[in-house]
Amino acid sequence: MKTRVLIAEDEPLMRERLITQLAKVWPQAEIVMVAENGNDAWDGFLEHEPAVVFLDIRMPGLSGIEVAQKIGRSAHVIFITAYDQYAIDAFDAGAIDYLLKPVQEERLYKAVQRAQEKLQALFSDVGVHKLATADSRTMDLSAILSSIRANMADAKPPKMKWIKASVGKQIKLIDVDDVLFFQSDTKYTRVVLAEYEALLRTPLKDLLDGLDGDQFWQIHRSTVVNAKAIAAAERVDTERMQVFLKGHPEKLLVSRNFTYLFRE
Repeated sequence: MKTRVLIAEDEPLMRERLITQLAKVWPQAEIVMVAENGNDAWDGFLEHEPAVVFLDIRMPGLSGIEVAQKIGRSAHVIFITAYDQYAIDAFDAGAIDYLLKPVQEERLYKAVQRAQEKLQALFSDVGVHKLATADSRTMDLSAILSSIRANMADAKPPKMKWIKASVGKQIKLIDVDDVLFFQSDTKYTRVVLAEYEALLRTPLKDLLDGLDGDQFWQIHRSTVVNAKAIAAAERVDTERMQVFLKGHPEKLLVSRNFTYLFRE
């Protein structure tokens, strides 16, 4: 019997890897939606009512934790993250699981087995799905989620204040507050300021964890903009927008997955 599954993961390679692995370890899984941010994940959950949800903890929009809180006991949640391992033992003892990136196929198989066991307990003899009751979970979901949030907050490294980047033959020390935007450029990252731009060898995806997410917004898979530098945003078509910067002529494209940042 097919099991309806939703996947929410904002990293394309991780997303494709998980889909491929699931096809191997769980042929009965019917992937009803693949979301690239938390907002779409929650909308998709309401629309498709999956029984199992794989959630990246840190995504644009709603975080995986926030989506899981909304889901509550209506489905089994399996977290996927590159971050701390504080809650692994707790999840291993409970009804939801916690996978670390890069997800190993053997570990995914164990998580799938656990999910299948939990699902079987929720089906009556005639195969009608019943919502989980408080006794059907060995641990309290809200307590686990609160614990993870607290541990993640404690584990957060300090946000970067300065970066070293190449400008011609020079290596400049740049205050991140002066940066208008970062943009992937082949094997480098462009660091664009009001008066000049520099090149950084660090990939954009590796910069994201060190930047203050409240100030630096990812608006495209290849672009992160300083919110303080945004003058305005306008719609390009039904799915995309573009950003105008203060005192800089370049316009930045906002992909569909990040237009939620500019909703009223």
